[in-house]
Amino acid sequence: MKRLYNWVLSWSDSKWGTYALFILSFAESSFFPIPPDVLLIALCAGKPLKSFFYSLICSLGSVLGGVFGYFIGLRFMDFIGYKIVVLYGFQKKMDQIGVLYNNYDAWAVAIAGFSPIPYKVFTIAAGIFEISLPVFIAASFFSRSLRFFIQGTLLYFYGERIKFFVDKYFNVLAVVFTVLLVGGFVLIKYAF
Repeated sequence: MKRLYNWVLSWSDSKWGTYALFILSFAESSFFPIPPDVLLIALCAGKPLKSFFYSLICSLGSVLGGVFGYFIGLRFMDFIGYKIVVLYGFQKKMDQIGVLYNNYDAWAVAIAGFSPIPYKVFTIAAGIFEISLPVFIAASFFSRSLRFFIQGTLLYFYGERIKFFVDKYFNVLAVVFTVLLVGGFVLIKYAF
């Protein structure tokens, strides 16, 4: 896994880095284990003025890859989808994910898209449970863009100084932000 991580990171020094970011973002949303954040952070740290461009490329690749994952779950579960779910150890949690989709629909997608939860499992599950494709795309675009543009913005303004902080603490920051986001919506729901 470390070798795969280093291979992904090596694309940041290549003239093909932007293409690699799009492909990695696409693949990670449906089957690939390494998150695009690794390459996004490296590219943004190397060229902070292009951080917003890289964030957009990462977001678009991720959403399109999520749609591919959706169709894996919808049409190709027996062929490949089940293998991906088993690879990430989520076969016993698929029923729980189904309950989340039935109860929270877009919010389940949005939280999975922003948090360190393997997004690919939720994209495939969205197809399995046949949630509305437009709702899935909108929630994915919102959450994935938010995730990648926060990183891009931090790297735009703070460059190399914040790279190590974001890289080291991203999962913790994502969980804290997700808890605050969900807590805010719960507060709004019961306060008004």
